[in-house]
Amino acid sequence: MLCDICGSEGVKVRQITRTYGNGKDLLVIENIPVITCTHCGETYLTAETLHKIEQIKTNRKKLAVERPVEVASFG
Repeated sequence: MLCDICGSEGVKVRQITRTYGNGKDLLVIENIPVITCTHCGETYLTAETLHKIEQIKTNRKKLAVERPVEVASFG
């Protein structure tokens, strides 16, 4: 697979978790595929991944499962 930024080979796909919103509107999406280039160091999401994230956010009531989450404040 080639890096979309520098064109080099050797990109790696890893899974991350991202949060969207806050408070009662907080949504956590797990296992988002992120592409990282070992050559130039760039990390990015594909258009397909971004589209899927928007679908999940739009249909969160159907797709999301409620789970308790511990929250701590840094300050």
